[in-house]
Amino acid sequence: MRPTPTAHPGSSPPRPDRLAPDYYTAVRIPPDVAALASVPDTLGPGSPAKVGIIDLAFAVRDGRTELVERYQKTPLQIMRPLWIDPAMPGMSYVYLMATGGGIAQADRYRMDFRCGPGTEVHLTTQAATKVFRMEHDYASQRVHLTVEEGAYAEYLPDPLIPFRDARFYQRTEVTVAPGATAVVGDTLTAGRLARGERHAYRVLATDLHIARPDGTLLAIDTLRLTPGAETGGVLGPGVFAGHDHVASLFVVTDRAPATELADALHTALAGLGVLYGVSVLPRDCGAWVRLLDDSPVRVAAAHTAAWDAVRRLLTGHPAPDPRKP
Repeated sequence: MRPTPTAHPGSSPPRPDRLAPDYYTAVRIPPDVAALASVPDTLGPGSPAKVGIIDLAFAVRDGRTELVERYQKTPLQIMRPLWIDPAMPGMSYVYLMATGGGIAQADRYRMDFRCGPGTEVHLTTQAATKVFRMEHDYASQRVHLTVEEGAYAEYLPDPLIPFRDARFYQRTEVTVAPGATAVVGDTLTAGRLARGERHAYRVLATDLHIARPDGTLLAIDTLRLTPGAETGGVLGPGVFAGHDHVASLFVVTDRAPATELADALHTALAGLGVLYGVSVLPRDCGAWVRLLDDSPVRVAAAHTAAWDAVRRLLTGHPAPDPRKP
């Protein structure tokens, strides 16, 4: 049992022990995933090479958003932030990278992003996230995004691609203060389609939880995919609806009315040839969209169009070129 650091009066709160299992291990693991827990014949959970951690904090310095705190542990890492948007020159762009090339069995990842008051932050991955084939145990990833008052934060990773026999659970927790804006998106593919791996993974589960700092719940999005005998459920109308790619975009903001935000998303996606649905979020705190298609090109274009519509409405500026530097 690791001792818990204590703080002296007037000092900052004690930092968490980032190498303690309860820090990087996922909580409330779905039963279909937890049932696969086992001891691998390779490196096990908690081994140095199996725990990836990123903890970043941002603050406004001299009129632009700067990275003021950073902790990273391979296989997760970042390079330095970039300021590449001429329309929003103060926004910090951070590209998340995995040195191992993908997520393997028994990997335990955790990422924390703390966006201070008035900051502008864009978080994305350098490339698609690949979840490799697994024979033992499973892999998990925890993502925590905190957006403080007046901040504008985007978390838009590239697609998640599960390989054959992949076993993966991801929990994303977003805390949005009143007066802040969070734009959170994801894209999931049915697998390595060029290799004929369509829903060949063992189990894939994700949870998105969005709340206020006081715990007031704003939105929950839960996905449970278990192919094989349940393939009909994976392909059903509530999930992939017979398509190969599904993407979502959640926007929590008070910069514009929820209905106006939903109308902007409708307008941006109409005529693009993808199947989609838009709705306002509970408590009129924002809006969200989910879209489906068989073409990764059309899905990416539609997702970018939705992001651009949100940017234009909430900031008055277009989204930049999404190509990676």
